[in-house]
Amino acid sequence: MVMDVRLARIDDRLIHGQVATVWAKSTNVNRILVVSDAVARDNLRKSLLVQAAPPGVKVNVITVAKMIDIFPDRRFDSFKAMLLFTNPEDVMEVVKGGVKLFSINIGGMSFSAGKKMITNAVAVDERDIAAFHYLSSLGIILEIRKVVADSRVNLMELLKKEHLV
Repeated sequence: MVMDVRLARIDDRLIHGQVATVWAKSTNVNRILVVSDAVARDNLRKSLLVQAAPPGVKVNVITVAKMIDIFPDRRFDSFKAMLLFTNPEDVMEVVKGGVKLFSINIGGMSFSAGKKMITNAVAVDERDIAAFHYLSSLGIILEIRKVVADSRVNLMELLKKEHLV
């Protein structure tokens, strides 16, 4: 047995209304692990995320290295986990570190300088595309879906359509 990862999601908003209610219920998780070195160093943001947990779900904010350390540890086998990331580079690092993921849900990646909008909620740059390409090469399914009810959009097909891969 290893940790039961029910959903791995990239959403730079992390825990917000949709994640806290709909995704947590639909995946029946008992633990949300926010995996981000930057957020783990930000005590205010960390405490706000812990307070935003939906009822019956515990939230931990951990570094990328900590995620890699705890994933194979049998003490965490009881976790029915949702992993939340702010970017695909951190996902790539945990996968390289031995964390087994079969699919990644991309919910929101904000626009900033140097990024290109590919949907109304997802903007990517060269580093993001390289990380997604790596994850896809391992057979990991990459789907864009803001909310559970949305239809799935294959990220790699969209990147091809946009001439970004």
